[in-house]
Amino acid sequence: MRHGKPLQIFVVDAFAARLFSGNPAGVCLVTEERSPQWMQDVAAEMNLSETAFLTRLEPDLWQLRWFTPTVEVALCGHATLAAAHILWTECGLGPDTLWFATRSGRLSATRDAHRIRLDFPAQTPRPEPTTAALVDALGVHPQWVGRGGDDLLAVLASGQEVRALTPDLARLSTLDARGIIVSARSDDPAYDCVSRFFAPRVGVPEDPVTGSAHCCLGPYWAARLGKTELRAFQASPRGGVLGVAVQGDRVHLHGTAITVLSGTLRA
Repeated sequence: MRHGKPLQIFVVDAFAARLFSGNPAGVCLVTEERSPQWMQDVAAEMNLSETAFLTRLEPDLWQLRWFTPTVEVALCGHATLAAAHILWTECGLGPDTLWFATRSGRLSATRDAHRIRLDFPAQTPRPEPTTAALVDALGVHPQWVGRGGDDLLAVLASGQEVRALTPDLARLSTLDARGIIVSARSDDPAYDCVSRFFAPRVGVPEDPVTGSAHCCLGPYWAARLGKTELRAFQASPRGGVLGVAVQGDRVHLHGTAITVLSGTLRA
């Protein structure tokens, strides 16, 4: 039985320079009250790493919530980029800065002629002991381990080691973290750092491009490399490029997005 009036829903490739690259996100425009369980059901139906739900609170403020196929999460970069892209390109909003009320506080997205900039909280990683469980799950021994926000960061010896990694996802899902960021200094001079992100515990085996992980990676590599502006590559099979600028307790993430699909949700 259909509940309520049909809603607009989209799929957007975020942090993507071309179709079918970057990270696909769902974006649903919610025009009447819906329960968290309904949002979770829609996200499971979409079966993307995250689906964003937008509800207008004020003329210049939107409530933004993010759901994986199995849980609600506190912060998501690529689905925020996708949500802002939809509000500008499909809803015709005029302001060049959009504001979002989220579980991680008030966030913003700003556009210029070429890309979108997200203003997110920095999550500077704190050192943690390297556990046998993490080593067994990754299949390699990290050079350094820390925790930023809800994620663990494991720094490896080389970009090649990051690309070749084949972790045990079942073992990763037992670790006390939303996800595991694996990173190294880039061996490609076009980038400063390379990473991958695994989050089987929240229903995302490997995320193609993870904006929120760079709230942790940005401060770490800025300190290691002695620079505040970084060009980052996430080496998933789809791959994605992010501009990262660290400014005190904030991280600015830069990227582009492309609408892949638009439709009507009859639920």
